[in-house]
Amino acid sequence: MAENKLYDPAFLKQQAAKTSGSSKKHLNKVKAKRPRKLDELFQLLHNRVFNEIDCLKCANCCRNLGPRLTQKDIERLAKAVSMKPVSFIEKYLRIDEDRDYVFKGMPCPFLASDNYCMVYENRPKACRDYPHTDAPKMLTLLNLALKNLETCPAVYLIVEELKQIPINEIK
Repeated sequence: MAENKLYDPAFLKQQAAKTSGSSKKHLNKVKAKRPRKLDELFQLLHNRVFNEIDCLKCANCCRNLGPRLTQKDIERLAKAVSMKPVSFIEKYLRIDEDRDYVFKGMPCPFLASDNYCMVYENRPKACRDYPHTDAPKMLTLLNLALKNLETCPAVYLIVEELKQIPINEIK
């Protein structure tokens, strides 16, 4: 399957739906096994996939997933756009059902038409960490990976590669 098709959000969502059952089953088996070297394996897969994936051709996360913004994020972003934090909050943010600050709407107000982030150096921590496939303690993030299959082509490819490794070979 050509990776460039995965940049199409509708195609990605369709592919993720087709494979969600097998993905969930495999990730549940991985969870049950509790492999000691899962973080290393995910880091390897993450690096391999991100050598091929160009986030600037996609930006699906910036269009559809609103990050939770911490107070530090708000202060850093406000400074980057020459605003006071209170004004930044009034203009760009709302409080969601979990009582977290999130953007008032999507796509992200700082996503440019060429998919570049206008505040990239100052972007929220949640954005910097996304898609969390190179994070420590991947065992606790497998459900998040399953959820991100339909949003991020890289996550989709990482999970598809992981599914090619027999469970008994995952250490």
